[in-house]
Amino acid sequence: MERSPLASLLRPESLDDVFGQHHLLDRGMVFREAIESGSVPNMIFYGPSGVGKTTVANIIAKNSNMQLYKLNGTSSSISDIKQAIEDSKTLLGINGVLIYLDEIQYFNKKQQQSLLEVVENGDVTLIASTTENPYFYVYNALLSRCTVFEFKAIDWRDTLKAVDRALEKLGAAENVTYEMDEDAREHIARSAGGDIRRALNALDFLSVAVQPQDGVKHITLDQVSQVTSLSYGRYDKEGDEHFDLASALMKSLRGSDPDAAVHYLVRFLEAGDIITPARRLLCSACEDIGLAHPQAIAVVNACVQAAEHLGLPEAYLPLTEAAIYLATLPKSNSVVAAYGDASADYKAGKGKGFPRAMQNVHYDSAEVTDKGQHYLYPHAFENHWVKQQYLPDDLVDRKYYVPGDNRTEQAAKAYWEKIKNE
Repeated sequence: MERSPLASLLRPESLDDVFGQHHLLDRGMVFREAIESGSVPNMIFYGPSGVGKTTVANIIAKNSNMQLYKLNGTSSSISDIKQAIEDSKTLLGINGVLIYLDEIQYFNKKQQQSLLEVVENGDVTLIASTTENPYFYVYNALLSRCTVFEFKAIDWRDTLKAVDRALEKLGAAENVTYEMDEDAREHIARSAGGDIRRALNALDFLSVAVQPQDGVKHITLDQVSQVTSLSYGRYDKEGDEHFDLASALMKSLRGSDPDAAVHYLVRFLEAGDIITPARRLLCSACEDIGLAHPQAIAVVNACVQAAEHLGLPEAYLPLTEAAIYLATLPKSNSVVAAYGDASADYKAGKGKGFPRAMQNVHYDSAEVTDKGQHYLYPHAFENHWVKQQYLPDDLVDRKYYVPGDNRTEQAAKAYWEKIKNE
């Protein structure tokens, strides 16, 4: 028996029917209060796919009685915008015109500018949505005239509610009873990765594949696993999620949390990305461990090379080893701090020329004969050290490197303090 797609059967008719987004849609939230006031402001919805951006926009348009124009940044053009503007001046626009522009990040600057004037003078109301950070992808002048609201990935518990409602709707539409094992319910909700549409698509497929017995369609964990095995999490190698994931991995290593580091590494590798986590691991070895354990870069580099030779899936072994290794090592950012301070001085114009002892004698040999270079060769002295000026005159007393409070750097500090009689 043919029926409507599951997503159509479950399409919310009001804000109360929308799953998740409690920070926006719960009673008393500013967003909801503004929408229910009857005056629709210009807004940009930002968040991953499948979390309700389009659904909420449709509900707003329906409740406003405004003439709705649905545009998409991948296929619409300036002529579509002009048509909506023209209609705003006719009887079609008597209650106002609302443009819902999905994927606004695909509109170029000129196309976004075409919206600016009508948004500013109030001829049309704009609700735009994007899966990318609008502060990077939306024209600043247009962005300043809109309020940005972030839609977040749906908690699996809210996804579970959507799954339960879907089972009821499916049963009513097919005149059968749906039963799903508890572990199967939780699995399909968790594996959706915060995308309700993904869970519903999997459930839609199962509703066709599972045959009824005595008027009952029984869905098991094994059946759910077969249609969700490739659906865990969400990952876009060119989108915000990519950079958020890289940031989370790096910060977990720096924060000495091996469990979180392994979690984020898994999300990379399950998406088939070896290169990004390998780069983050190598960077962390220098940036976060640094001189607290100078051998870290050699160990991690060996792990990365092993992963490249092995390829997936076995690459997880050396990369996981490297992640746990880095997360559990002592930390020092003295390298980063030293370079940062030296770079700041250089960019400020400090550090003029060189002490004569530091110059290359081959370039001023005649002058050296007259004035002398006065370079003291450290290896000719006890403990291979002798006091002399190395920094330029205007930085002579500047200190960039401050030893970290770890055993390795403190040992080196104590050694040189003794040698230099400091």
